Amino acid sequence: MTTIHFYLRFRSTYGQTFFVSGNIPELGNGDPQQPMPIHYLNDDLWHHSIDVADDTPAFTYKYILRNSDGYESIEWPTDRSIDVAKLKSPEIQVIDQWNYAGEFENAFYTQPFTQTLFEYAGEKVKAGSSKGVNHIFKVKAPLLGKDETICLLGSDAALGSWNEADCVVMRKEGNWYTAGLNLSKAQFPIAYKYGVYNTASKQFVRYEDGSNRMLYGMVKKQLVMLHDGFAALPNNTFKGAGVAIPVFSLRSENGLGVGEFTDIPQLADWCKQVGMKLVQLLPLNDTSATGTWTDSYPYAAISAFALHPQYINLEKVAGKKHSALLKGLDEAKARLNAQQDIDYEAVMQLKWQYLKDLYEAQKDSWQNDAAYQEYFAQNKHWLEPYAAFCYLRDKYNTTEFHTWKTHSSYDAKNVAKLLSPKAKSYDAVAIHLFVQWHLHLQLKAAVDYAHAQGLIVKGDIPIGIYRHSCDAWTQPELYNMDAQAGAPPDDFAVKGQNWGFPTYNWQRMQADGFAWWKQRFEQMSLYFDAFRIDHILGFFRIWSIPMDAVEGILGRFVPCLPVHIDEFAQKGIWFDYNRYCQPFINEQLVNEWFGDKAEWVKETFLEDIGWGSFRMKDAFATQRKVEAWFTEHFEVEEWIKLKLYDCISNVILIEEPGSNGTQFHFRIGMEGTSSYQWLNEHVRRQLSELYVNYFFRRQNDFWRQQAMQKLPALKASTNMLICGEDLGMVPDCVPGVMKDLGFLSLEIQRMPKDPTKQFFHPGDAPYLSVVTPSTHDMSTVRGWWEESRETTQRFYNEQLGQWGEAPFYCEPWINRAIITQHVYSPAMWSIFQLQDLLGSSAELRRTDPHAERINVPANPKHYWRYRMHLTLSELQSASTFNTDIHGLLQSSGRCA
Repeated sequence: MTTIHFYLRFRSTYGQTFFVSGNIPELGNGDPQQPMPIHYLNDDLWHHSIDVADDTPAFTYKYILRNSDGYESIEWPTDRSIDVAKLKSPEIQVIDQWNYAGEFENAFYTQPFTQTLFEYAGEKVKAGSSKGVNHIFKVKAPLLGKDETICLLGSDAALGSWNEADCVVMRKEGNWYTAGLNLSKAQFPIAYKYGVYNTASKQFVRYEDGSNRMLYGMVKKQLVMLHDGFAALPNNTFKGAGVAIPVFSLRSENGLGVGEFTDIPQLADWCKQVGMKLVQLLPLNDTSATGTWTDSYPYAAISAFALHPQYINLEKVAGKKHSALLKGLDEAKARLNAQQDIDYEAVMQLKWQYLKDLYEAQKDSWQNDAAYQEYFAQNKHWLEPYAAFCYLRDKYNTTEFHTWKTHSSYDAKNVAKLLSPKAKSYDAVAIHLFVQWHLHLQLKAAVDYAHAQGLIVKGDIPIGIYRHSCDAWTQPELYNMDAQAGAPPDDFAVKGQNWGFPTYNWQRMQADGFAWWKQRFEQMSLYFDAFRIDHILGFFRIWSIPMDAVEGILGRFVPCLPVHIDEFAQKGIWFDYNRYCQPFINEQLVNEWFGDKAEWVKETFLEDIGWGSFRMKDAFATQRKVEAWFTEHFEVEEWIKLKLYDCISNVILIEEPGSNGTQFHFRIGMEGTSSYQWLNEHVRRQLSELYVNYFFRRQNDFWRQQAMQKLPALKASTNMLICGEDLGMVPDCVPGVMKDLGFLSLEIQRMPKDPTKQFFHPGDAPYLSVVTPSTHDMSTVRGWWEESRETTQRFYNEQLGQWGEAPFYCEPWINRAIITQHVYSPAMWSIFQLQDLLGSSAELRRTDPHAERINVPANPKHYWRYRMHLTLSELQSASTFNTDIHGLLQSSGRCA
């Protein structure tokens, strides 16, 4: 047997406890729910010992810190390993340094850096002799330059006696720089430091910062392994820039009216030309639900795994062998490609017309490809249900699977029959496998090309799934189908957002270790190096809207600690259920809201309940009922419908379902409602105190616990760099959780997280963040400049430091000044919408800035159809513009 002694260096405080978890039985088999407790020795050291078999192969392990409040922090990455069989020592003493997941350096061990951005790391150093080694030093340093490695110096002769010419040059093994030494004759304690060594010039470069490290004594016949964490070197020197653009927005000379995966390499060429290191894309999943332009919404996918057929390049599918099947395509391309925006329906109809012909020509051969068979085996868990779902969607002309005459409930055996080569349905199902295979090939080739140019690709994970999707069909138990997800009101959507998605059943997802999420991340990692979690706040709590509501304003946070009815009494408030929970509608309000239509509104929609008050008639008691009536009476003016929605949402409290009138949630924006304004001052004051406590105090620890039940497990399942879209009504616990997990935050100049400020300055961004002047959900810089004269004037004076009156239009120099602020930010990444970059050029910018906007979140029926107004080739040929962007990125240190 071999005894392993684990010693963890950590300056602890009262109430903290530690555990060690590893992928061997003695350490809980890697199950984070069954770690081994380790013991407190003193305020700086913790200890645990185990006995393992002498032939135990290499295993990995990590530490878990549990604070007095139960909050756990888990190390990341899990890259410490011990190979007992190889080390051959009866006793191994391991001295470890706690690795906080939020340390800057850990970001550089994620996929984009290890596989693309950092191509060097001391591999040139040969391994020394292991004979007689009794001390193994290991340290990490992710930000070394070319021809640099780590070296070791110290007070003992074996460590060079502080002579820089005799330093111990370390070699790279995985994430670690390592050196084995025989310190049998050393004089302890030993002081030592790590340093940087240039392997080309064979010279010592510099010491690490900080005090000397110390090593105290050794035990005979014991092997000592030191995992010393990170060398104390500058850890925030990497800065990169990127461009954000939907694939559908790319325009090429040979396009079919929409961007395709085959356009990404040309975009990558331009990025390399100007010195960018990242391409950020919107979700690429198939959204083909209705066959109409409403499917252009990229966040309503019918599969969280399948790629969208609109991105397929027909010539690549046809190849030379079947090019004759594309007869007439050039004429259609010329017509569609000449359009300013995407004609979604025409593009999709045309592509499917040709895809059906190409499938017929290749259906007897394509499945014999060994590469396809491997792809199918790895993705069968979603491919087969997706293909069957698409077939049934087309058969019944709807994705609302509960209405299908057959297969309305998913059954794997019945679905397998649809894919049998003997079935009549076979070709109608298999064509979707065929299309997905070619989409995979084209996207993978595009990403591989981008990597070869030194660029990484960042994807986007929507927070929700489409209600009538393959995911909901196959695993409805994972979702709360009786709720709608959305977002509370903000400056960009004053009535909130109702996405219509079901919310997640997190308890059920947790029961199988978040298997669906892990499969989703695994799928994404085939194409992406990093990803943005859309609305990361949804992992803390989601804005849940009842099914009978149209607007997001009537939602509430779930989960959420409600207000008990007794709390109103404690505040001296007499509780009137009807007054607080029912719409407040009186004569004066009806007249104010509806003007000369007031009498008709009363007669048609309202019921007089006396004392000058009204309630909605039962036929119009919900926003959905009002919406249904106006669908049939389309001749009635739209504003009346919206005002009736306001009537219904004019409440103060929303009852917690199933609480029997004892628990309540405040309607968001309560103080802005006329229902609140019509209360007396004492009641308003007391309600406001409860309201503030409800939204901004009582939930914080609860929401932190909710996030920590999900996010650590999801982070552990992928090595992609994770960025969170932490915008909106951000709870106080969010920044701490994201920091603890090493997630990058999103910082937007016009959406400051400090409620006391109108703007955020990119110069104040934390290092682990992404700064951007706008996103796809916002107007571009030029569009925003024209929205509010008062706002832009203040921005002009306060943020740009300019005197006098601001220009009425956003002139090119203003665009460039804002870009400059962002590239000189301390943030790890500055990412720009292409429209904002082009806005800095008087020659290249679009005439109408409002035509550049991609999405309007307040409009759930927005048509996503924006295209570049110039081609990628024209962009590459814009030498003056490209030289200017490259110079700006180079001067700011964001490109080599």
